[in-house]
Amino acid sequence: MKTWLAYGCLGLSMALVGSYVAVSKPLVAAFPVLLLAWLRFGAATVLMAHWLKPEPGARPLSARLHKLLFLESFLGNFLFSICMLYGVSQTSATSAGVIMSAIPAVVALMSAVMLKERLSARAIAAIACAFIGIGLYANNRHTSTDMAYPNAVWGNLLVFCAVCCEAAYAVIGKHLTAHLSPKRIAATINVWGLALTTPFGIYLAWQFDFSAITLGSWSLLAFYATAASVVTVWLWMTGLKHVHAHQAGVFTVFLPISAATIGVVFFGEVMTPIQVLAFAIALFGVVLATTTRHTTTQSVT
Repeated sequence: MKTWLAYGCLGLSMALVGSYVAVSKPLVAAFPVLLLAWLRFGAATVLMAHWLKPEPGARPLSARLHKLLFLESFLGNFLFSICMLYGVSQTSATSAGVIMSAIPAVVALMSAVMLKERLSARAIAAIACAFIGIGLYANNRHTSTDMAYPNAVWGNLLVFCAVCCEAAYAVIGKHLTAHLSPKRIAATINVWGLALTTPFGIYLAWQFDFSAITLGSWSLLAFYATAASVVTVWLWMTGLKHVHAHQAGVFTVFLPISAATIGVVFFGEVMTPIQVLAFAIALFGVVLATTTRHTTTQSVT
């Protein structure tokens, strides 16, 4: 695959993730979070069932790969979905977008810890910018938009936990793409997500009134399941297979941009000058992170 095409896959994947971060707001108003996650994984499992079959000549999965696939799903699917869905239900889409602009910096930090990469002064400055941007936004939360969210601090904290999960997902995913096809990775981690949410989903579904759900909500759920579990994962793993992990981290910038844009355009949210400044500082950290030279990506230990 040509490098520019891999970049396109990564950028489109993160833009779609950002779109469903914002779109999930009306979904969490219609469904309990864990029921929504269960329905998402269940629908995607049906769509990707044929992707679970090993490719001709593929070697049996080692115990280490099984563990990494579970960890990839637990962090990147299960915990990310829980933290993100609960988080966006307690804060604004614009706020979530600002916080998620820290993903490239967190990827760089995790690369240093998990991949033993040495961070330069610019990388450290990028991490500092990301946290300054988040802190500036947190101190300016009493805006017309955020006043509607009395638990915004809790919501913002959960969104940041989702950021950490997404960064771990990027780092671990690079190792997996060296051994498995993007389709098989996507299908396998989705099945793990379904297994993790099934006990909660069955309990909640038993007492939930599905007749109250509108056709519009079902349509959004179909988009959410397809985008979140099928398209974005396949695009990300396809691009990641041909790009270093630290380079892939750069493209997570499309996630907060997409989320914030949808929040402003479709949900009537307003970004104040301070929020714009916070976003700009965080994005400047992205620029620093993307221009930092990293050592060659190693396997996840």
